[in-house]
Amino acid sequence: MDISVIPNIKHTNSNNFFLLAGPCAIEGEEMALRIAEKIISVTDKLEIPFIFKGSFKKANRSKVDSFSGIGDEKALKILQKVSKTFGVPTVTDIHESGDAYLAAQYVDVLQIPAFLVRQTDLVVAAAKTGKVVNLKKGQFMSAESMKHAVNKVIDSGNEKVMITDRGTMFGYQDMIVDFRGIPTMKQFGTTILDVTHSLQQPNQTSGVTGGRPDMIETIARAGIATGVDGLFLETHFDPANAKSDGANMLHLDHLEKLLTNLVAIRKTINTL
Repeated sequence: MDISVIPNIKHTNSNNFFLLAGPCAIEGEEMALRIAEKIISVTDKLEIPFIFKGSFKKANRSKVDSFSGIGDEKALKILQKVSKTFGVPTVTDIHESGDAYLAAQYVDVLQIPAFLVRQTDLVVAAAKTGKVVNLKKGQFMSAESMKHAVNKVIDSGNEKVMITDRGTMFGYQDMIVDFRGIPTMKQFGTTILDVTHSLQQPNQTSGVTGGRPDMIETIARAGIATGVDGLFLETHFDPANAKSDGANMLHLDHLEKLLTNLVAIRKTINTL
């Protein structure tokens, strides 16, 4: 898929990787605009095509009292405001078939969570909106099996599809990235590496997912070296107090240095 089909995406001729980044969940308007403004200032400087990410609701929580959102339409309107304020595309997760039509009225890319990527009705509903669909590879799935998920989108009349690797379960409480899957999935479509979710440590006894944010740059560098088309990461100005996935998010203050280093690696890879 040519990413230039995504509305408002910039720097598509820079020969750079593209970036999906933002907070895990939309917690409010001020925080979303603050995070978006910072990411845009960095990505414009480095000429990185950028899509702002924020979940309008979090349905896959460890506990029933975990934060799940501020209200569906309220959060979606905030995503829409980010797009209109800064002129950037947006992406959000959907969890039920009915979410597809609702979210498609506000965002440019619909993302299928990894746990749900085999749910045919959900994938087809996303595809039929005509929006770009980002399929997250299930933690339990091989890279090869993602071909079938991609075909569900294409067979529904939509060729605007991307694949995101977010790590594979290693035992019960850890994730690994099998970089052999990157070239495999690139045969099926535009391929992204979700850096921060690949560093999750799920199923902790506390009921709160852990993570290894200290390894973000290591995994991101490896992803660029193995030829991913894009990177996905979650970032926040106060990860410790974020309402979702704070344990594996990148602190917003560290974003520019990380992306600067990754752009340098990409430039080297482009000469090989």
